Amino acid sequence: MTFGDFTGIRELCSFPPYMAGLSACSVPVHGLQSDLEDKHGVEAEDTHAHTQTHTALSAALLRLAHPRRPNMEASFAGKRALVTGAGKGIGRATALALARCGAKVIAVTRTQADLNSLVEECASITPVCVDLTDWGATEQALQDVGPVDLLVNNAACANLQPFLEVTPDKFEQAFSVNVKAVVQVSQLVARGMKARGSGGSIVNVSSQASQRALREHAVYCATKAALDMLSKVMALELGPHQIRVNTVNPTVVMTDMGRLGWSDPEKAKSMKSRIPLGRFAEVEEVVNSILFLLSEKSSMINGVTLPVDGGFLAC
Repeated sequence: MTFGDFTGIRELCSFPPYMAGLSACSVPVHGLQSDLEDKHGVEAEDTHAHTQTHTALSAALLRLAHPRRPNMEASFAGKRALVTGAGKGIGRATALALARCGAKVIAVTRTQADLNSLVEECASITPVCVDLTDWGATEQALQDVGPVDLLVNNAACANLQPFLEVTPDKFEQAFSVNVKAVVQVSQLVARGMKARGSGGSIVNVSSQASQRALREHAVYCATKAALDMLSKVMALELGPHQIRVNTVNPTVVMTDMGRLGWSDPEKAKSMKSRIPLGRFAEVEEVVNSILFLLSEKSSMINGVTLPVDGGFLAC
C-alpha cells in the first residue's frame, strides 16, 4: 500500500508533471518512419522494425526524463510491530495500517472493549490488555509477546488543568503514562532487538506541546518535552545497535483526546490562526509520518522530532 492509501501517488510517481506532454514524442517518431518510407522506399514489411525503433526510442526518452522513479510504497512484510494506546485514535489507525502493510501487529491498550472491536476489524492483530501505569502488570503482559521489530509508543493521557490547580494525582498519572510507560515498554523491546542483533525502529508519539507553551497544558507540555529528550537519549544510546528512535510531534488531531482539549470553537479558532495551513491534522496524516519513520525509507533518520503541524512550530 502507499502511505495513506493515496492511489494517485503511484501514477504521479510514474509520470511526473514535467513529462505530461511526452507522449507527443511518439508523433515525430512515426513522422520519421513516414519520411523514410517516402524518401527511401521502405517496404511495408519493415514496419515492425520501425515500430521496434519507436518503442526503444520512447523508452529511452522516458529514462532520460525520469531516470530514478521514487517508490513510496511501504511494506512491513515479515516484521512484528507493537503499538501502545492501540484502542482508539492514532494508535488504532496505526495498528490497522501496519497490519494492512503486512506486519504482524501486537496491539496494547487498557480497555478490553476497544481491543475486541479492533480484532473484529482485523483478526490478524494480537490483543494485549494491560494498564501501562502498572509496571509489574506491564512486564508480565509483554514478556511473552515474542520478538518485536517496530515499536510505536502512542499511549498518552491529557489532564488539562490551569497551573495553579494542578493536583498530584493528575501529575503522577500523566508522567506515568506519557513518560514512564515509554521507558518500560521501550526497554523491554530494545533489549530484545539488541540481543538479536537485528536492529529496529521506535517511534514515540509526542506533540507540538513539547516545544510551545499552551494554556491549561502545564503538565501535558512537561510530559511531552520530557518525551522528546528521552527519545534523543534513546537514539544516542541505541543507535550503535542499529535501533533508530524518533518522535512525531503533531498539532491538534481531532481524536477523542483532541476534541476534549479543543472543542471550544473560540479556542480552536485561536490555535488554527497560528497554523499556516489553517487547520488541524487528520489522523491519517500522523499515521503516514509514523509509517515513514518506521520504514526503511527513513533508514538514516535517527533522533529527530518530526513536526506534523502545518507549520505551527515554524512561526
